[in-house]
Amino acid sequence: MRSRTENRTAETQRRRGIPFKSLRFSLCLCVSASISLGSSLPYFSVLSEDPGAWPVILSSIGLQARPAGLSRVFVARPGAPASAEWSGRVSAGAILILEGESSLAEFFGFRRSPDPDNVKVTSLTDVHRPTLPIVWEKGLELPRYDIPAASRVFVRERWTGAPLLAGFRRGSGAVLWLAVPPGERGYERFPYLLNALCDLGLDPPFRSNRLWAFFDSAYRSRVDLDYFAARWRASGISALHAAAWHFHDADPAQDAYLRELIRACHRQGILVYAWLELPHVSEKFWNDHPDWREKTAVLQDAQLDWRKLMNLANPDCARAVSDGVASLIRRFDWDGVNLAELYFESLEGIGNPSRFTPMNSDVRSEFRQSHGFDPLDLFHPPADPARRRAFLDYRATLAFRIEQRFLAELESLRRDRPDLDLVLTHVDDRFDPNMRDAIGADAARVLPLLDSHSFTFLVEDPATVWNLGPQRYAAIAARYRALTPHHDRLAIDLNVVERYQNVYPTKQQTGTELFQLIHQAAAGFPRVALYFENSLLSPDLPLLPSAAAAVTRLEKIGPKTVADSPSGFGLPWKGPAAVDGQPWPALDGHAIWLPAGPHSVEPAPVPAPLRLLALNGDLRAARVLSSSSIEFSYQSSARAIAIFDRTPATLEIDGAAAPPPSSTFVLLPRGQHVVTVTIHP
Repeated sequence: MRSRTENRTAETQRRRGIPFKSLRFSLCLCVSASISLGSSLPYFSVLSEDPGAWPVILSSIGLQARPAGLSRVFVARPGAPASAEWSGRVSAGAILILEGESSLAEFFGFRRSPDPDNVKVTSLTDVHRPTLPIVWEKGLELPRYDIPAASRVFVRERWTGAPLLAGFRRGSGAVLWLAVPPGERGYERFPYLLNALCDLGLDPPFRSNRLWAFFDSAYRSRVDLDYFAARWRASGISALHAAAWHFHDADPAQDAYLRELIRACHRQGILVYAWLELPHVSEKFWNDHPDWREKTAVLQDAQLDWRKLMNLANPDCARAVSDGVASLIRRFDWDGVNLAELYFESLEGIGNPSRFTPMNSDVRSEFRQSHGFDPLDLFHPPADPARRRAFLDYRATLAFRIEQRFLAELESLRRDRPDLDLVLTHVDDRFDPNMRDAIGADAARVLPLLDSHSFTFLVEDPATVWNLGPQRYAAIAARYRALTPHHDRLAIDLNVVERYQNVYPTKQQTGTELFQLIHQAAAGFPRVALYFENSLLSPDLPLLPSAAAAVTRLEKIGPKTVADSPSGFGLPWKGPAAVDGQPWPALDGHAIWLPAGPHSVEPAPVPAPLRLLALNGDLRAARVLSSSSIEFSYQSSARAIAIFDRTPATLEIDGAAAPPPSSTFVLLPRGQHVVTVTIHP
């Protein structure tokens, strides 16, 4: 007897003019050749005319939709018919996902329990993060299910312990069952669905090493920095933007910590940027200069949240801050500087005078001279829309002037530090135009600076849109690409934090939601930054590199694997390899690292004499020159870090001899260069 779900599926097929029996036959037939063709490729197939959210779920970590005859991962939706052939397919390597009730699910032992009492499901526990509250926005009343004894239960209803997500391995394949569909967006119900698939043997197909992460040492003051640096690298993080306000004022212990952090990161191929949060300078600067403190519209010192804001419109204050920043940059071996969030408070804008800045005497005096009234008058009735508009426009102009000044001063440091990279983190005001009046951000005014200054424009996702879905990143990218031809210098900052909106199933982005966010962002921007390193949950770390990879093509043609990517990526690979017919040295034993564009990869008979294990920069080309030398070219807006499998004997950059390396990692200059490396024969 058919289940209610299976009856609905059959009725749907009849309405569409497709005989249900023919669908059953094609489902069984199309998988017969799948394992031999698809077992080594990250292909999936949804065995239904309605794929639901599965394409966005599985593609968020790089899997690609293909016909069933080419796939290894299969999704059988509710009502899928049973077939004994599936047992062999799974044992031979197929990964089968069973959604809800079906005769196929019953065939593998997942069936409705005879217990007549249903379970009201609103809250879950997941083995990947047992303490994390997982709450469904819309609860469901579900029957209880029996599952095979060999199954591992990944998700249970919080109060009754009823299993909702479970699976088992069989041979070289696996079966994963979920009691209900994952939701329209793919993450409403089971955040760690993809983690469960990986536990059952799914290997993430691609890797990226292009993520940035913000880092605050206050959360990592007593940790093994070498351990964390290795973990960051394994998570695809290529640069830390370290909170520099903790080190603005010289302190022997603090300075020693930062120097060791930078060294530990460099050994793992991770760059370290000085993350500035002006107008906040430092605790000591605030205490030493009470006369330079910013004021709110109620004329109180602007200590707002954790930031203590200084009056950068005051010439003496601005000069002292500039001198302090220059000293900070020169004291440490920074790879770059991030001038972040140099704007005014607050998100509520002029509607909240207790948080509204700048209202210091310098700003009020300058504005009064040019417009004939004190901006404090705006907070006393009657309201004058024209006057309000005049001050809000002045405020946006002032923010731009301050950004322009400090950007130019940071750029001047390149006279002594030519490899210093610059980043300007700017809160988005294109997707949410209210941000211009709220905080003074005006991207359309700042972006033309890319014509004359060399920096990365990092768009910060504002808090007002954190509750929206991953698709917003395509819209954000389109709006910024329309404002500048320098698309290669655009980047996006994702705030991975607890959101103030009512969001489900988790307050913070994690699991499939986070992977979708990163994957969509990486498709629209060449660089993705995460705020912040300490907020990333441990179950997410292994899959971050796959979510950040952008691969548009992957297929097998004879012995060759043909791949194409707009930004380069790591392809899982064991043993020696040739790329585009030539021996290839850029591989680390787990992955082969490919440049952007189309390339073919195939096994090679002998290994390269020296392996380039990692490169913190855009790899352009690589080749084996002889039995003792390799060559590669790269481009990087900052210094690049190359890590080899052994210490090179000699190093040449653009044909000129460089100092011989003393270790397996080498710091290389920013820009575009060709590097030749030799080992002792």
